[in-house]
Amino acid sequence: MKRLKLVSLLLLTLLVASTAGAKTLKLAMDADPVSLDPHVQLSGGMLQYSHLVFDPLIRWTQDMKFEARLAEKWERLDENTMRFHLRKGVKFHSGNPMTAKDVVWTIDRLKKSQDFKGLFEPFTGAVAVDDFTVDVKTTKPYALLLNMATYIFPMDSVFYSGNDANGLPKDAIVKTGTSFALDNESGTGPYIVASREQGVKMVYKRFAEYWDTKSPGNVDEIILTPIKKDPTRVAALLSGDVDFIMPVSPQDFKMVGNAKDINLVTMSGGRIITFQLNQERRPEFKDVRVRQAIAYAVNNAGIVKKIMKGTATTAGQQGPKGYLGYKENLTPRFDIKKAKELMKEAGFEKGFEVSMLAPNNRYVSDEKIAEAVASMLAKIGIKVNLKTMPKAQYWPEFDNRAADIMMIGWHSDTEDSGNFSEFLLMCPDKETGYGQYNSGNYCNKKVDELVLGAQTETDLAKRATMLQEVEQIIYDEAAYIPLHWQHLSWAAKNNVKLEAIVNAQNFPYFGDLVVE
Repeated sequence: MKRLKLVSLLLLTLLVASTAGAKTLKLAMDADPVSLDPHVQLSGGMLQYSHLVFDPLIRWTQDMKFEARLAEKWERLDENTMRFHLRKGVKFHSGNPMTAKDVVWTIDRLKKSQDFKGLFEPFTGAVAVDDFTVDVKTTKPYALLLNMATYIFPMDSVFYSGNDANGLPKDAIVKTGTSFALDNESGTGPYIVASREQGVKMVYKRFAEYWDTKSPGNVDEIILTPIKKDPTRVAALLSGDVDFIMPVSPQDFKMVGNAKDINLVTMSGGRIITFQLNQERRPEFKDVRVRQAIAYAVNNAGIVKKIMKGTATTAGQQGPKGYLGYKENLTPRFDIKKAKELMKEAGFEKGFEVSMLAPNNRYVSDEKIAEAVASMLAKIGIKVNLKTMPKAQYWPEFDNRAADIMMIGWHSDTEDSGNFSEFLLMCPDKETGYGQYNSGNYCNKKVDELVLGAQTETDLAKRATMLQEVEQIIYDEAAYIPLHWQHLSWAAKNNVKLEAIVNAQNFPYFGDLVVE
């Protein structure tokens, strides 16, 4: 097994708690983190990892309020500046102290990350006022600055500076290939990564010098085993091989819920599951009638009923009810007759052939959903050549736009409707990072104008109107194919108190987990 080069074995031993009452949690997830670099990919899996190994300035509570973490308090100095007061005495896993310069360094790096730069485009950067005070600045009034502070996980600027053994910069953000940050970490979080074998096993050890001494968490070791197949993951829990699994497949809800000494927890989620239609690869997709035909051909309700077993909510738009952009009239539009009429009108009555890629271990029942959609499109003459793969292999293919139709799920990073469009539907722009996950290459300047305008609009009523106009435009133009909002699910042995650490973001706070 490959050992990390974070610290020497001697230092590792000193950092890890070794009390007689040590608790070990055997955790099974559908996949493990693709890297130890928190900025290499903006995804749920990597953010789950970040909350284990790093700490944010602030984080969400279960009732959707902000909770102090590395920042003890904050205040707005002017319309473009927020001041954060940092905790004193916080150490990185390397032993280096955390100071304001690490926050400044981290924000600068986030602005360079291909995945995160779109989120941080409104930020000019940060200024260290003193060792424990930092001013975060934006180019214009930004309504979601505190929301974004939940994504600032300070990194150890000393640890990640300089060159590695190969003479390459330690701070390099490398999506594919080797890099220092891929295999090395130094965060402030409750756990250090003791060992990692990609796709096989990952071991986290409690950081003995963790700053949050008031945390009720008593788990000293987490052994993460990625188990891609839903039935296998459930079987591992029911047999006692693991203590905690996430997610639970909808098909297994009844069995898990009825199992003795097992606790199943579910929660409504905001992650939208969609398909994008690549207009640059397929000229047919440039015709709005073809895109609309595909939207009419997909039976959202059927997928929710038969595949998701009712554990999802059918979607006709990006943000769920409760988000500012939500519009009651934008509902799923399944109608095969209408779909065929649109295909004929567009001159494609005989259909055409396309390629489709989807992950098979990223979203709940993703492979089955892709198979169902491929079958539905066949009914309007579109022959789909479907290929599915593990998410570690899927994301490089997604980044390369390697198929005509690609699956993408998204939970709003800011718990706000605008974030969906910022990443999934704005015109792709490598400089700003907007449209980073727009594999359909959809582009409407009016949509971009409205989304950017909403960023600085602090009047919530006006902001809602702007975001609702965005949703109406992309609905009318069938800019993408919405399926459903995925519900969240976790299950564990009864002595694992998971209710207290799960949340709507699906970033369980394992550092606070209590095992009795």
